[in-house]
Amino acid sequence: MKKFFAAFETACLKWDKIFFLVVVALDQLTKAVVMRAMVPGQSIPLVEDVFHLTYVLNPGAAFGIFSNQRMFLLGTGAILILATAYFYPLLKKSDGHLRLGATAILSGAVANLIDRVQTGFVVDFFDFRIWPVFNVADIAIVTGMGLMIYSILFRLDAGKVEGAGR
Repeated sequence: MKKFFAAFETACLKWDKIFFLVVVALDQLTKAVVMRAMVPGQSIPLVEDVFHLTYVLNPGAAFGIFSNQRMFLLGTGAILILATAYFYPLLKKSDGHLRLGATAILSGAVANLIDRVQTGFVVDFFDFRIWPVFNVADIAIVTGMGLMIYSILFRLDAGKVEGAGR
């Protein structure tokens, strides 16, 4: 399993632009399917009381914070994209986990920003009943944060990564 994850990371890093596009496309495709097949508020149990597809139009950010603050959320998304574009050359020289994490976060942010620009809402649909409803872009953002935290805490210390500490 360890070899699989190492190979996956290598492929993602080698093809980070494709990884970015695949995450954005997968997010937008799944949202389009939900919007076409369901109506807002509709919930389809896939595993009763455990996992449902629930069509939610989220006017805020994670956990509904900044609800109905569209301009703030659009501005924050734009700043994140510009900051990533500015720092990307530095990330290319950094730890692979850090770069993959940043790419995942950026892809999720762009995918959700597309929704926000088009409708003012983010489409969410994965519903585990014990957590707020979320989407593919949210998975990318959370996974990306986890990879970046892992990289910062365990890989960038003690010069484990070429170029760290410079």
